[in-house]
Parts: sequence; structure tokens; C-alpha cells
Amino acid sequence: MLELQDSNFEETLKNEEKPVVVDFGAAWCGPCVMQAPVLEKWAAANEDKAVVAQLDVDSASGIASQFGVMSIPTIIVFKGGEEKARAVGLQNEKSLDALLEKAKA
Repeated sequence: MLELQDSNFEETLKNEEKPVVVDFGAAWCGPCVMQAPVLEKWAAANEDKAVVAQLDVDSASGIASQFGVMSIPTIIVFKGGEEKARAVGLQNEKSLDALLEKAKA
């Protein structure tokens, strides 16, 4: 899974052809820790459809603030550098599929 930071966030979003699914979270966040294996499994099954990345809100608080991330985990799907879909809280694979579909619409 791709690790995003201040230094590569915008470039990654703009240069990726596929939707970029960004997991905004933190190591101290229990639900975020629970989200990681679900997201990793989903990412492996959807690697041809999307790029999945993680962003630590503590080390990239400016980006989290820019996108109004107030609760974690928050998953935002970007396409062409623009936000297309968002979900807050722990997500299962089915809800991740729905987010990706919403981003394609």
C-alpha cells in the first residue's frame, strides 16, 4: 500500500490514471488499525481498478485539514485529483466497492 505524505500527495493524485483510495488514519486509532487489513485485502483484489494509499493525519495534518477530515478513519476516493466519494468510520469490502463505484459515476 502506498504511503502518502505532504511531499507526494498532490503529485500522486494528479498523475494517477486510476482512482486513488486514500485512508486517512493514525497508528494510535483503534478503528484505523482494524481498517488496515480490510483495506489491504481489498487493495490486492482491486489493484487493476484503483490505487490504495494511507495518509497519517498526524504527520500530514495540513492535508487532513484541507479535506475537512475530522474523524478517522476517513476514506476518500480521488479521481483526476478531485474528491469523488467519502466514507467515515470502519468500512468493509462491500462498502469499499460501493465507494469506488460512486467515484466512477
